[in-house]
Amino acid sequence: MPTQAPSPRPANRNPEEHLHVVQYSGGIGSWAAAQHGTNRLVLLFADVLTEDPDLYRWLHDSSAQLGVPITRVADGRTPWQLFHDVRYLGNSRIAPCTVTLKIRPCRRWLDAHADPASTTLYIGLDASTRDRRRAPAIATGWHPWTTRFPLLDPPHLTKQELLDSARQLGLRPPRLYDLGLPHNNCGGACVRAGKHHWARLLDVLPDHYTAAEAAETQLREQLGDVTILTEQRHRQRHRLPLTELRHRLTTGHQP
Repeated sequence: MPTQAPSPRPANRNPEEHLHVVQYSGGIGSWAAAQHGTNRLVLLFADVLTEDPDLYRWLHDSSAQLGVPITRVADGRTPWQLFHDVRYLGNSRIAPCTVTLKIRPCRRWLDAHADPASTTLYIGLDASTRDRRRAPAIATGWHPWTTRFPLLDPPHLTKQELLDSARQLGLRPPRLYDLGLPHNNCGGACVRAGKHHWARLLDVLPDHYTAAEAAETQLREQLGDVTILTEQRHRQRHRLPLTELRHRLTTGHQP
């Protein structure tokens, strides 16, 4: 199937009255979700303050291509500061950073600027089975605003095809994708990620890994035996500190 740019969405019949807000995370999916051809467009970016520097370059370049400035919101804390404040280390099961640092700042902006009766939210979930399953709960969570998920509609472009589409328009995609990381968020150090993701981060961005490792170690000193990662060994769940994962990866030693 040849790569093609995401199809523009039809503009609202009254474009001067209806507001179109894209949850603009800095990922390729949210960029594709913004290609819907209306002149009342908001690119709403929740900054968690631990992003890769190239994400901000991408925001600048892609917003220029769209002809719409970035609307930035922020809680003011990093995920690590939040984990300290709530005395809980985020992990793949529970990540308070998503709600506190992303959803709540965006919702405050929407409460202040976007009437639910004349606003549509666009979210860049892709056509994978996992994202399709997430869509109903996300739509419910953003009620009373109407939500749309443009990438769940045909032609169901893959992430690679979306990246190729951006390149065809003269954009250089975020570097985390080129480094083999699946998402462009939190500088690659997302607490929802698994062991293989963190191993990749240590390989391609060791400074990002080291910063996360130090932050986890500090929280372990404050909160006890807590970790981002866990693993199954001998049918039991064990905690896996980033320090231990680094040791295994650099020495080849396995428990």
